[in-house]
Amino acid sequence: MEGAKDASSREGHHCGGCHSEENGKFLNPTPMLNELESGPWPSFVSGFKELAERTKKPMLRGVLDQLEYSYNTKMGYWKGGLVTVDGYGAGVITRYSMIKDKIPEAAEFHTMRIQPAPGLHYNTAMMRELCDIWEKYGSGIITLHGQTGDIMLQGIEEKYVQQCFDELNEAGWDLGGAGAGMRTAVSCIGPGRCENACYDNLNLHLKALKHFVGVLHRPEWNYKLKFKFSGCPNDCTNAIMRSDLAVIGTWKDAIQIDRDEVTAWVEKKGMDALVNQVINLCPTRAISLKDGEMHIETRDCVRCMHCLNAMPKALSPGKERGISLLMGGKNTLKVGVNMGSLIIPFMKMESDEDVEAFIEQIETIIEWWEDAGLDHERIGETIERVGLKQFIEGAGIEADINMVSRPRDNPYFKAPY
Repeated sequence: MEGAKDASSREGHHCGGCHSEENGKFLNPTPMLNELESGPWPSFVSGFKELAERTKKPMLRGVLDQLEYSYNTKMGYWKGGLVTVDGYGAGVITRYSMIKDKIPEAAEFHTMRIQPAPGLHYNTAMMRELCDIWEKYGSGIITLHGQTGDIMLQGIEEKYVQQCFDELNEAGWDLGGAGAGMRTAVSCIGPGRCENACYDNLNLHLKALKHFVGVLHRPEWNYKLKFKFSGCPNDCTNAIMRSDLAVIGTWKDAIQIDRDEVTAWVEKKGMDALVNQVINLCPTRAISLKDGEMHIETRDCVRCMHCLNAMPKALSPGKERGISLLMGGKNTLKVGVNMGSLIIPFMKMESDEDVEAFIEQIETIIEWWEDAGLDHERIGETIERVGLKQFIEGAGIEADINMVSRPRDNPYFKAPY
């Protein structure tokens, strides 16, 4: 802690216990944080300061002081612990300060994860009530949404957590996932507003949530597991990169072509636009002009969605629709970043029986992972360690030529076609 000791004596530093309200100012000087407000982009520091000045909550002043102190010492001072509510083993992310003696106002800054509805559907009355309850018990800081998809209510002391949850629960809200269990799932708007949705991802999300709600609230697995549901291959939830179980809407037959709309598109934008903006940008060269008409070779199409996005009225997904399941997406942990591997290329999702078959398959996959996985090991890391062959045999999945044994491990650069 020598660096911390030196930094505390630097000119301009104030600890949380010596604030300057007597000088008419609520916040202490934070020259390091002020630098973050000087760039061309909006800064979280400005929002934090504005909220602190408006609410006059000492916790916010203390967190700013501690962050300033961390920037000076180049060290972080938050540690974990355990805070729960009655009947739950998850949903609260603990943050205790290691320097509470120096900055007592930032002694605790816990986060409550609140679970949103599938598709992130809200109304203003719900959000007002949520904000009112949170400002009553917590800091007032809200993040929409965390990587898992939760509403993140950031900054509350342990003594208020149960009371805050009770009021939120009475208003219809529930805690989200945390710890070694099912995490809060995320789904895009799907058929609620998107013409490209290939299945009812909102319904599947809700059914999966209800089925796994026990292990969401009371973690019991090797480590965490995340679902994300995207209605089409545009993957608006970024599921392939960010979830262990990425459920992506897809189709099995040919892209539907409305010839009249193609003609209207060409009349408006020109044949050069069709060639340069659509045909030449197809990654597998599946699109061509034959006798002046656009033709799509279905066997070469990889469902990249470029042509459908460019010509939304003229082109639409095929009629035989369903889902693909990709597994193992995650950020760095034991074996680095991984994209999801294609495990089930196509599965219909039209009836309750299809939903039940899907959930049963997921249960089988999880049972295999519980047996084969190590402590604190994501399912993709287990597959990486034991091999794809052993996984599909253990999970009772038939081998398919479309499966990828090693997913792409860099989500930021596309491989050359």
